[in-house]
Amino acid sequence: MTTALAAEGGSRQALLASPSPVAVDRASAVSTAQRRGPVTSSDVADHVCVPAAPSKKWSLRPGNSGRHELVQALLAYHGCGSCLPGSGGLYREPAATAHQPAYTSFRQRAFPGQNQEVDSRKIDQEGKIPDETLEKLKSLGLFGLQVPEEYGGLGLSNTMYSRLGEIISMDGSITVTLAAHQAIGLKGIILAGTEEQKAKYLPKLASGEHIAAFCLTEPASGSDAASVQSRATLSEDKKHYILNGSKVWITNGGLANIFTVFAKTEVVDSDGSVKDKITAFIVERDFGGVTNGKPEDKLGIRGSNTCEVHFENTKVPVENILGEVGGGFKVAMNILNSGRFSMGSAVAGMLKRLIEMTAEYACTRKQFNKRLSEFGLIQEKFALMAQKAYVMESMTYLTAGMLDQPGFPDCSIEAAMVKVFSSEAAWQCVSEALQILGGLGYTKDYPYERILRDTRILLIFEGTNEILRMYIALTGLQHAGRILTARIQVTGPWTFCSEFKQAKVTTVMETIGRKLRDSLGRTVDLGLTGNHGVVHPSLADSANKFEENTYYFGQTVETLLLRFGKTITEEQLVLKRVANILINLYGMTAVLSRASRSIRIGLRNHDHEVLLANTFCVEAYFQNLFSLSQLDKYAPENLDEQIKKVSQQILEKRAYICAHPLDRTC
Repeated sequence: MTTALAAEGGSRQALLASPSPVAVDRASAVSTAQRRGPVTSSDVADHVCVPAAPSKKWSLRPGNSGRHELVQALLAYHGCGSCLPGSGGLYREPAATAHQPAYTSFRQRAFPGQNQEVDSRKIDQEGKIPDETLEKLKSLGLFGLQVPEEYGGLGLSNTMYSRLGEIISMDGSITVTLAAHQAIGLKGIILAGTEEQKAKYLPKLASGEHIAAFCLTEPASGSDAASVQSRATLSEDKKHYILNGSKVWITNGGLANIFTVFAKTEVVDSDGSVKDKITAFIVERDFGGVTNGKPEDKLGIRGSNTCEVHFENTKVPVENILGEVGGGFKVAMNILNSGRFSMGSAVAGMLKRLIEMTAEYACTRKQFNKRLSEFGLIQEKFALMAQKAYVMESMTYLTAGMLDQPGFPDCSIEAAMVKVFSSEAAWQCVSEALQILGGLGYTKDYPYERILRDTRILLIFEGTNEILRMYIALTGLQHAGRILTARIQVTGPWTFCSEFKQAKVTTVMETIGRKLRDSLGRTVDLGLTGNHGVVHPSLADSANKFEENTYYFGQTVETLLLRFGKTITEEQLVLKRVANILINLYGMTAVLSRASRSIRIGLRNHDHEVLLANTFCVEAYFQNLFSLSQLDKYAPENLDEQIKKVSQQILEKRAYICAHPLDRTC
């Protein structure tokens, strides 16, 4: 099996194919493919936002042992790979040491005491972060964590940014305010801005003198970002764009001085035709014509400023175009893709504190002459919370470490997987914590109900989890479809599943399940276990389960492409399962890597990490097997048609249509 998520020819790719014993009526599948036509990269590209390829790619080179060294380094999280035979050490310790002084200095200045200075209850009740709290955050440099040092920021790596994110996450409203400012608000200037734009705007944004906001969503344009209606028209003297339109749900909208705004502009194509394309602009409030509505009264993160922002005949200098004219959609996607991974560290930090508070209660509260901590069902909840925190933390720092590698590797899929897993785990864990606390967790006298409300938004913003699942699955299938189409055309439908050749890779997900089959085509060896394996023997059983999952996954993907052809882009229930399997595989990769590293370098409580890693891998293994059985078109577990029929009947009437159980016919 191969699941590789690679970049080639200017587009994101993912190889998801390999033989497996999953039963398939190949003649029927090939016949279907011939009728519909196998899915191609262009088919999928119409339905998924593909980020730009990285400027530099890792090369796949044979190691001394005869296996590809990137395969050897598959689970070499933060340095395991550097000690492997024949390995070039592609995955070293994260480059955090250069920024360790900045991190240490921040922690000494900010803690202890900052938690006491932040009155989260007051922020939640009043729906506003006090000015003195914002000034404290500015004085700590928290508005310029990733702004380069030459522009007055701390210039932190992605790894250290994640580490500080754990600390900053003590209050949901503050976390969102800071993230909206630098993870998306000013990020476009860092990623796509000219030197002049950076010099003009970044210093004041880094100090917090100016606050930034990201303006993409509109009343009729939510997840469908390409359908924005705001328009910017070039003035007659060609010195300004006249911007008109409204944006909704803009975090920091009422506070911001600088806005990254996306609007349609007329663009002349190479053939001379004029088309509407999205362009990104840096807009100052002082340009005039910029107003905002009152702050929204929200369920959670109530202290963050969320409002509508309106632009009426706002004159934007042509020098304030961000990127290229007509290239705004790419800018928007790059901004969003670059920041999602940090949600994992923020949520992990919150969960760690929640575990501490809840454990204190469970170890002192008595019922039936026993502490709550002695009951099995309570113990199960703590095991769940610890496991989820460990997995999301592992995924986050694995992704951050890859982003810090030279060449700016494209990790948008990994970042999306971190976001989906972390947000859903947070919602589940906070709910379980409230269950442990009982009525105490439901009252406003304690912080737990506020944490629950703050957590719910995580599944919605920075891309809904439903949209991100489609992105994860379709981006992978895009490359699988290209490979499958080429193989059928060259060798015919009966021999297309011979070994795929892939010369370029960039990130760990590109190496999951690299296809290494024996002569029977029934086993796979990723080099994870054995005498030269990169996984510690205490994790060998979990590594074998990982290999088995990836092995079975490959043929399933081939079968899906043959069965559905171009219509795979419309099969959302199918794509959801593909994405869920990939998320689990990435989580398994991260925990096996991290736990093996912890044992190797002798970290404290590494035996506890082994317990968490093995528990997660077993659960993920069985979840994957169930998803694979659902993806098999003959599986009775697949209820897709029933699900569609039930929903259609409900939506036709726009109501629950069953008769009441007390109704009678006579």
